[in-house]
Amino acid sequence: MTTATHDRVSGPGAATGSRRSRTGKARSSGPTIAVAQAFLVLWAVVSTLPLLWAVISSFKSDPEIVADPWSLPGALRWENFVRAWETASIGTYFGNTLVVVGGGVALTLLLSAMAAYVLARFEFRLKSAIYYFFIAGMTFPVFMALVPLFFVVQNLGLANSLPGLILVYTAYSLPFSMFFLVAFFRTLPEEIAEAAKLDGCGESTIFFKIMLPMAKPGLISVGIFNFIGQWNQYLIPLVLVSDDSKFVLSQGLANLAVEQGYAGDRSGLFAGLTIAMVPILVVYALLQGRVQAGMTAGALK
Repeated sequence: MTTATHDRVSGPGAATGSRRSRTGKARSSGPTIAVAQAFLVLWAVVSTLPLLWAVISSFKSDPEIVADPWSLPGALRWENFVRAWETASIGTYFGNTLVVVGGGVALTLLLSAMAAYVLARFEFRLKSAIYYFFIAGMTFPVFMALVPLFFVVQNLGLANSLPGLILVYTAYSLPFSMFFLVAFFRTLPEEIAEAAKLDGCGESTIFFKIMLPMAKPGLISVGIFNFIGQWNQYLIPLVLVSDDSKFVLSQGLANLAVEQGYAGDRSGLFAGLTIAMVPILVVYALLQGRVQAGMTAGALK
């Protein structure tokens, strides 16, 4: 009798109730998903529209921009890009930015990977203190350090120089990079390093030939974030570089638009903005899958 009652309770009726419960949850989550999707679409439009407007305006003439800013160009005026690259020195600023950002990202990845590997794999005194010291650097606003930073760079003889910017960019990017890579190195299997030690490999060989290649997804993710952040950096070069031949793109575009009255050539200014945007868009479009894979691998063990 008891068994039969139990069968009736846990039989088809219970299964039907379970299905109703799941259906109710699905229906209740439907509006939430729709609202989230609508918000994402709105965010995509708000983010994309200014970029498209700048690119379209870069192919128009100044009268077309003034008469109807939202219209399509009557013809593709590639001479705007030539004029911006040569006459407005965008080519010089672009080359300076490539040198500074390339050197800054490479040095940041090397130093942060070495520090993160040691903090993630070895036990020693003051390990936690050093780790949290790096983390504290993420909370320190850069504008509070601009004045002492200027005097430090000047005393080192690196003011108005690209190597000085590379070193400052590296120091500015190290805390986040190290924080990200410590979590990533902790997910790598320790057995591989132990097997390499048994084969006679030293710590430097294990790091550069085994662990560093295994950390490639995390390095790519951190490299892209640093590339975008350093490429768009404006405040640091504004304080440390006053020689216009050493300007980076963000600094040079602002100088053209404000100080030199380059706003009179609106089509050339939009062409310069487009040139500055293209590398970031290309890098992120090509490597966005690697970014997602690297962040997932660093979050899950």
